[in-house]
Amino acid sequence: MDFSAYFLLTILSCFVLLLCLILFSDGDLTLMLKEKFGVPLDSARGKVYWVVGASSGIGKELSYQLAAHGAKLVISARRELELEKVKTGCLAVGKQAGLVDSDVLLLPFDVTEVESHQEHFDSVLRHFGKLDVLINNSGRSQKAEFQKIDLRVDKDLFNTNVFGLVNLSRVVLPYFLAKAQGHIVVTSSVAGKLGAAFSATYNATKHALHGYFETARSELYTKGISITMICPGLVYSDILTACATENPEEQLGGTIGEDEKRMKTERCAKLCAVAIVNRLDEVWISLNPVLLFLYVCQYAPSLGRAFLSRYGVRAAIKTRGKRDAGAPRTLDSSRSS
Repeated sequence: MDFSAYFLLTILSCFVLLLCLILFSDGDLTLMLKEKFGVPLDSARGKVYWVVGASSGIGKELSYQLAAHGAKLVISARRELELEKVKTGCLAVGKQAGLVDSDVLLLPFDVTEVESHQEHFDSVLRHFGKLDVLINNSGRSQKAEFQKIDLRVDKDLFNTNVFGLVNLSRVVLPYFLAKAQGHIVVTSSVAGKLGAAFSATYNATKHALHGYFETARSELYTKGISITMICPGLVYSDILTACATENPEEQLGGTIGEDEKRMKTERCAKLCAVAIVNRLDEVWISLNPVLLFLYVCQYAPSLGRAFLSRYGVRAAIKTRGKRDAGAPRTLDSSRSS
């Protein structure tokens, strides 16, 4: 075998190995490596994490993961009663790690009320005397056809999914800069990496988060500030309950079908925690074939777009969830954050 044939065989073998690793993973390869050999989750012990959007889904399970490893927590969302349940859960799983009642601060608020952000941050500092990590997890999903979306829906979702999180980060940032260290975490989505069908406004908000925070990373990298973008795929949650539609003040009220292929929320939250303690820049968390498709879109974008145009609508229809009987419901205070 001459050198060129040996070289080509080596390249092909490496490609097959990488493909197999991706197909048998539920996160990008860097994240999988850090899960096995990186900074352990116990490094969260004693640090203060502010989880915004902690009342359900990934935010709730992430709070449990951090609490179980001794982290001190500020948990925020609109729904105070749900936050009370989350606090109880955090204290239960964190008991062995030494957590006591004062180690979990309940701080309910609406992230879109930006004028209150400084006041709430001051409350965090009064209670704990410090903040180590801000986790921006608040947001709403959406299911709608592009051409039918009322512009007021676009504005509402951007206020919730983007502007509230950007403003809160800007409120916290001077404190981090004064210490020359800090960590901002943003829950984006695989929808922030590509244009999935029937979720135009939601996709746009996630793309906008990447625009804002990738820029912030480039400006703040030399100033001791880390920024982690987390991109989960399909996860079991109640996200469709308060999911927006094409009409203002309306929610889908759907449920996720039991036959859908989705990641368990607990597993997603654990991988989120791994990404956070290892201060990774961006991570992808998803089952296949979505994970593989992300790699295709990243490294062969034309091929990825062609596949998305042909099969994206069909796949989106399968994952839109089972809608409750009757008309969509008017939006009320039960919507998640």
